[in-house]
Amino acid sequence: MINPGKLIILMGIILIIVGFFISFIGKLPGDISFKKGNVSFYFPIMTSIVISIILSLILFIISKIR
Repeated sequence: MINPGKLIILMGIILIIVGFFISFIGKLPGDISFKKGNVSFYFPIMTSIVISIILSLILFIISKIR
């Protein structure tokens, strides 16, 4: 069984990686962006898909290691 402290560190590392990807790939083609006057709307569909794939791969690798 994994130590709770190590699990928290692992989750922190994953969040840092996700934050890195969001800050550098935040405006991918396929993201919905709408701006009219003082109103703006942004929905990162492609960014969400990319992050989902990366997290799925990371969690798959972690499950195979355990």
